[in-house]
Amino acid sequence: MNAGLTSIAAAAPAIAMLCMFACLIGGTVLIAKKRDTKKGMLMLVMAAVLLANVAIWTL
Repeated sequence: MNAGLTSIAAAAPAIAMLCMFACLIGGTVLIAKKRDTKKGMLMLVMAAVLLANVAIWTL
């Protein structure tokens, strides 16, 4: 594997975790403010999927 792909592979879990926190916060805000609960729930599900993916990648 070349150096470019290695650095991307090393950064992918960190980027995914940042996205997971953003989806978690955004989904919670959408649900709490009663704006769009359907999209808020989908964002929370997406955060859970991202967390599971990172757990699989790192174990």
